[in-house]
Amino acid sequence: MTDKITLTQAEWQEKLTPEQYHVLREAGTERAFTGKYEKNKAEGIYKCAGCGLPVFSSDSKYDSGSGWPSFTAPTEGDAVEMNQDSSHGMVRTEVVCARCEGHLGHVFPDGPGPEGLRYCVNSASLAFEPEDKPDA
Repeated sequence: MTDKITLTQAEWQEKLTPEQYHVLREAGTERAFTGKYEKNKAEGIYKCAGCGLPVFSSDSKYDSGSGWPSFTAPTEGDAVEMNQDSSHGMVRTEVVCARCEGHLGHVFPDGPGPEGLRYCVNSASLAFEPEDKPDA
């Protein structure tokens, strides 16, 4: 179980950029094909931009063609939590960070992985940490 992080609205606004705040704290969505990690092919770990919890790995990232970074699974089973989202006239499954409950994106049952899931995540909700490569 991940220890929860709770900050006030003012503390989140001070900590995050306006775009990060909109996505993570107001469940916003960046426009398709505009996020900085959508085409990222580097190896490493994607952490929650709000609290730094590792939530996805480059090992599970793939190009879904959706316009957002897509993953087949989180780093650990308890790194993310799911909530029902019935906004915008549809029912979807929201994905949030298990530590700070920041909105990451949504999960859909049309992915290529063993579970058949596509975690469709906003770049603004992520911070990428490249994998250290030993010198050859």
